[in-house]
Amino acid sequence: MVEPYPNILVFDSGVGGLTIVHEVRQHCPSVGIDYLSDNAGFPYGTKSEAFVIDRCVQLIQQTLELSDNPIDLVVVACNTASTLALPKLREVLDLPIIGVVPAIKPAAEQSANQYFGVLATPGTVNRPYTKQLIREFASHCTVVSVGSSELVQIAENKLRGVEPNKEALNAILAPLLTISRDNPTPEKLDTLVLACTHFPWLKTDIEAVLARPIQVIDSGLAIARRVSSILNLDNSQERISNVSATRQGVYWYTQPPGYSDSRPAATTSKTNLTLKNRPLELAFAAGLREQ
Repeated sequence: MVEPYPNILVFDSGVGGLTIVHEVRQHCPSVGIDYLSDNAGFPYGTKSEAFVIDRCVQLIQQTLELSDNPIDLVVVACNTASTLALPKLREVLDLPIIGVVPAIKPAAEQSANQYFGVLATPGTVNRPYTKQLIREFASHCTVVSVGSSELVQIAENKLRGVEPNKEALNAILAPLLTISRDNPTPEKLDTLVLACTHFPWLKTDIEAVLARPIQVIDSGLAIARRVSSILNLDNSQERISNVSATRQGVYWYTQPPGYSDSRPAATTSKTNLTLKNRPLELAFAAGLREQ
């Protein structure tokens, strides 16, 4: 008898964490995935540290209590939440917790010109944790950091069917392409770190604006591998074939996506999300438009 695969909870302030879900499903195909989206608190990048920490702890604890499926691991799929809330979450939760951090180290290792960009929220760009990563792993590189909260909303809107405004993207990405004190030779920039889980939804749009070959790096694959390692998964085809293909995921949210009331909700609600015959991120996108 084949033991069931474990269940994980992926948490973000919005839809950005679905980029992590996509990678986990690619590399751990039969893992049960629930998704928690704090739409009421979105975006975290503009909130105070205390707000983010309190929200993360409260909502993740509440979801774990309400879930019908026992959760074996939590992925905090938000750079802002990860840099702020992981210590407190690990203090209060008795299960493995994985966070996402800007992929500074792999960018420094892979940039042929030792010259790369970091695209993140303003909070992540300015946070001491990010600056420490740059000092520790990329002190030999020129690093051009660009912070944008607007890009997070553009990514959310794209998953809801709204195409990104090209002029807005051009303005946001201009610091990567123009000469400045922090970017003295833009033509040398050969790598870009997407340091927000929302931004991979815009990868092709970003590449179109950059208009030249630039290696784009995000944390999705690394997180998926970490999930597999911590849970000691056997992802062999033989084992996967013995696991039901109709596993249900649950989409948890603090308020329906796109809801006009910006006041943080105190409780979570849930809706079943059928994963059969379509990827989770597409099912979620359909749900966003149907709410």
